[in-house]
Amino acid sequence: MTDATIDPTPYRIDPASFTGLDAIPTDAHGGLHKGDAKSIQKDLNKRLEVLQEHLYAKGEEKLLVVLQATDTGGKDGTIRAVFDRTNPQGVHVVSFKKPTEKELSHDYLWRVHKNTPATGHITVFNRSHYEDVLVVRVHNYVPAEVWRKRYEHIRNFEQLLADEGTTIVKIYLHISKDEQRQRLQDRVDNPEKHWKFSFGDLEERKLWDDYQAAFGDMLSETSLPHAPWYAIPADRKWYRNLLITQLMINTLEQLTEAEFAPNPELEGLVIE
Repeated sequence: MTDATIDPTPYRIDPASFTGLDAIPTDAHGGLHKGDAKSIQKDLNKRLEVLQEHLYAKGEEKLLVVLQATDTGGKDGTIRAVFDRTNPQGVHVVSFKKPTEKELSHDYLWRVHKNTPATGHITVFNRSHYEDVLVVRVHNYVPAEVWRKRYEHIRNFEQLLADEGTTIVKIYLHISKDEQRQRLQDRVDNPEKHWKFSFGDLEERKLWDDYQAAFGDMLSETSLPHAPWYAIPADRKWYRNLLITQLMINTLEQLTEAEFAPNPELEGLVIE
């Protein structure tokens, strides 16, 4: 078994070669079996725990992780599985729900900018500013000439964050329509998951093709070197988790040291 089996780099979106979501598999497994995943995930989580601790202790770099997906795409499950062992003091999850009246009275990026990460921290956006080129577009909440301008706004916003020292990784959880059907049915059939079910999800499901078009444009318009998108196959939750944990490790290894450097001021110090 090699790291290549859980290599997320093939799923990085290059707008120059991106031909649409249909060309990206939703059910990839990297040649692994589900039975292999638990032990691999445990090892990856331990590695991520160490790197996140170093990032926090160093207090110089900051990481923004953006998660987008269709309904039942697995954002919550991804966050739980990937960041399971990390220090909650240095990892923050921000969920963007329907905007409040106060938020709607400002520009659409206002509520987002104030939640970006501080130095030493990882912030995970569960949904994000991209809702304003997704839901807003599909439901015609604003005219097309309005949401189309937002691609440029977002590119400039993320360039600002990058220029000010924020590393940005954006992840689209790519599931099939049939997988969404199965997950919704599971919520119906399992009383312990009834709280997750909303009849509104069925209405949104009718707009599947419209959302796929919106997601595709989102990826091609805003995947840039300083803020890349990864379209991660997400039908198999266990493989999704492996890919994203490895992606977090790859990213943090570029931001922080693998080991703590000894403090020379502590050499020979004896506590009495």
